[in-house]
Amino acid sequence: MGQNPQADEGADEIASGWQQRIEGEWYGNPSVWDAEGNHTGYIKVNRSSVFDEGTTTYYMHTLFDGIGPLRPRLEFVEFAFGVKDSDEDRIYMGPDFYGAGQPYGTLVDAHYYSPAWQADLRTMVHILDDGETQVYSSLLYEGPKVLCVFNGIYKVAFDYDTNDATAARIDAWCASERTNGKKPFTLPAKTSGTWSGTLHAYGADQMPAGEVQVSIEHRPTSLLRAHQTVEMSGLLEHSWSFDRNRSGNLHTYDGPDVWGNATAYGRALYTSQHVHGSALKIVGREFIIDENHRLSAVWRVMDGDRTSYFLFGELVFEAA
Repeated sequence: MGQNPQADEGADEIASGWQQRIEGEWYGNPSVWDAEGNHTGYIKVNRSSVFDEGTTTYYMHTLFDGIGPLRPRLEFVEFAFGVKDSDEDRIYMGPDFYGAGQPYGTLVDAHYYSPAWQADLRTMVHILDDGETQVYSSLLYEGPKVLCVFNGIYKVAFDYDTNDATAARIDAWCASERTNGKKPFTLPAKTSGTWSGTLHAYGADQMPAGEVQVSIEHRPTSLLRAHQTVEMSGLLEHSWSFDRNRSGNLHTYDGPDVWGNATAYGRALYTSQHVHGSALKIVGREFIIDENHRLSAVWRVMDGDRTSYFLFGELVFEAA
């Protein structure tokens, strides 16, 4: 694939845990959203991160398929950049991306700059427990202003170019993403039920801290409103109830125990929730994975503006 743009001369001879988790080539067809949440097209992406003799290079091949003013800005095909590989900080050395990402087990939270796109990016990648699926999203910024958003689900393959069955599987997946990627983040409007699952917990020091069992009881009260009760047990013990409302892609949490709002870009919901009477708040991303309302939940639990834990995992919905 070419030479490393900026080699990591001080790299270890053994790849980091995160680097080992993302071996192979990942294929997706993320959707592109403008700042208001309107779907404007897709970016077909093949990406790989190659560790060779202590040197890590990240490659991306992108094809933009969209309309409007974003097209000339995002029309850049080949990306390659050196990475200082570490489970503490993965530092992006350029020339195509500059910044860093922090791994938390099977989650990475990255913040970096793209000279080609002239945008500051905040990217979140959650590898599901199957080890072969990534739930991905990037918020692109001009200063504090959102420029656009990418999001989608990737699948990994190791023999796409040599195995017809693999190529057919991956091509079908990318085609399905063009259909599913445009779907909005909506909760069941006429069906009560409960999301439940176990979330991995990592501290701000990026070390595993335990697990949290989560249930979210969901009861629609109108086509656009619902009452929810969240229960956490295990490492964290919390319980709170609130009403929530949806107006287009704006979601609000209207008390009594939680107040805040969220913006959806397709299947990805970026949420900010403040717990009444305490400094506790949750910011993060919730992503609808499939038609059964299965969620990838990534929550940053905060004490004021100080990070206490990252919680992430899958929550499965069961109708009452």
